[in-house]
Amino acid sequence: MEVESPKFKEKARRAIADEQLQRAMGKARIGFVGKRKKAVEALPEFEELRSSARAIKDHTLAHLDLYLEAYERKVIASGGQVHWAETAEDARRAVLAICRAAGARTVTKGKSMITEEIALNDFLEEEGIQPVETDLGEYIIQLRGEHPSHIIGPALHLNKEQVEEDFRRVHTALPAGRDLSQPESLLGEAREILRPQYFAADVGITGANFLIAETGTSIIVTNEGNGDLTQTLPRVHIVVASIEKIVPTLEDASQLLRVLARSATGQDMSVYTTLSTGPRRPGDPDGPEEYHVILLDNGRSSMLGTEFHEMLRCIRCGACMNHCPVYHAVGGHAYGWVYPGPMGAVLTPSLVGVDKAGHLPNASTFCGRCESVCPMQIPLPRMMRHWREREFERGLNPATQRFGLGLWAFFARRPRLYRLATALTIPVLAGLAGSRGRFRSLPLAGGWTRHRDLPAPETRTFMQQWRDRETRKQERSAA
Repeated sequence: MEVESPKFKEKARRAIADEQLQRAMGKARIGFVGKRKKAVEALPEFEELRSSARAIKDHTLAHLDLYLEAYERKVIASGGQVHWAETAEDARRAVLAICRAAGARTVTKGKSMITEEIALNDFLEEEGIQPVETDLGEYIIQLRGEHPSHIIGPALHLNKEQVEEDFRRVHTALPAGRDLSQPESLLGEAREILRPQYFAADVGITGANFLIAETGTSIIVTNEGNGDLTQTLPRVHIVVASIEKIVPTLEDASQLLRVLARSATGQDMSVYTTLSTGPRRPGDPDGPEEYHVILLDNGRSSMLGTEFHEMLRCIRCGACMNHCPVYHAVGGHAYGWVYPGPMGAVLTPSLVGVDKAGHLPNASTFCGRCESVCPMQIPLPRMMRHWREREFERGLNPATQRFGLGLWAFFARRPRLYRLATALTIPVLAGLAGSRGRFRSLPLAGGWTRHRDLPAPETRTFMQQWRDRETRKQERSAA
């Protein structure tokens, strides 16, 4: 997937003007937020679970090399194979080699953000292998030639009329007069189209929500049966997962599962929680003949021990974007790569570089809602500030912004001059604002005042008000 993060402002402007998108985002905002709130309130120990989940991931990341090695040993012991991939290209080549060995011409895929990250679908098509997305949302956007707009709701930006139009355009072998007016009929048609694909595919590819070092198990969490069909019916099952998905034990995974679904969709548990350990064993009624796990780094090891280390705790629930006012306004495609919202504003610069995506953290109000709802207690606002600092250090933000910050820093390092300057200018600004107390326009503040008024400052500076407050306290004490 091409990185289009530098086009964020342009994409955001188009998104805000898109009436259909705005309606879709409005419905999604209400649904996700309300369901999570209800699910959390029904579980009194939710905050304690968050702390426990955080501790599990912190421990795992501190000993990541040991757990990855333990996981590899267990996978091999169960009859599977592990392929280490340092880069996206390494991962793509590993998938291709397995598909070639299996003689695969089509592969079925469960929903996987990591395969979006490595642009696997485009790569396989170029190599003559047809990937078929089997998650309903992923299938819809594949028909449209789009990428997910949300990490758990890929087609969140669409309405059912758009989906009906795409189904009629692509499913031309079905009767033209069929009724597709209801979501249930759209779902039924997708099932009818996808069912033969499960049996035709020689290879099934899934991601993994968790990898268990104790048993060599991969876990996928879904609300559709497609994930199970994708990994049990083909002869070969490939799991593509990033290295931070590892957790020590099945008990640890059960703790994380208790916060995952509640944070993502407001469910106590997802409909399907599927555990896979190696290929089919003698006597098993189904399952693949081969089981492969591709462990991808792609920049994650370089995050360990840095200011962005805690981002590796992320379990991809989507709660941060579900509660983010900026994401609500512009949707996921505006962010220009795989990961949108607050988590994308931190993760994308880490993986593709600050030069391409360092400006994404600027699309934040720093209201803190993302951190407050994150089941892993990831300090997203703090990490976005770190990226802003790096952007400034490298001179990547606009010259006017650097000049303004430089001017402020000049005065801030000289307290007496700062107090004098503010004492002289603030009363003037307050007077210019008049009785309204707000500016409709102001030089050098057009980016703000084009869309909203700018509150005028108080007539007296903070330092003046503080000094008067302390003086009054002293007078009361003396009296």
